[in-house]
Amino acid sequence: MKLLLKALREGLGRLIVLIDWIFSPKKVKRTQTVQAEIDKQVESLKIYQFYACPFCVKTRRAIKRLNLPMETRNAQSGQFRAELLAGGGEVKVPCLRVKEGDNITWMYESSDIIAYLDKRFG
Repeated sequence: MKLLLKALREGLGRLIVLIDWIFSPKKVKRTQTVQAEIDKQVESLKIYQFYACPFCVKTRRAIKRLNLPMETRNAQSGQFRAELLAGGGEVKVPCLRVKEGDNITWMYESSDIIAYLDKRFG
């Protein structure tokens, strides 16, 4: 039963990714100068995610819409999962890692992440 639920969840996740690809959001257009400044600011942001997670898809759509070339980190397993657990305290995605100077903030919840990105870059 557990294996069936896992397969169903993975299959639905892949379907959501396909629908997202088909109906991809339009990117915000900016001047080269403004986009270059935003690209520089985005270097301090990393998004930890699972590929087929619906809330991660929602967050990636906002990142694409805002035209933010942000590094995504697959926290399904391996190094990035360990980083997420060690830094954020739990393996919960999506999670935005915000580095400002020496301070690092781990932001969970897709709606909070999107609101933060909209306010900062929208």
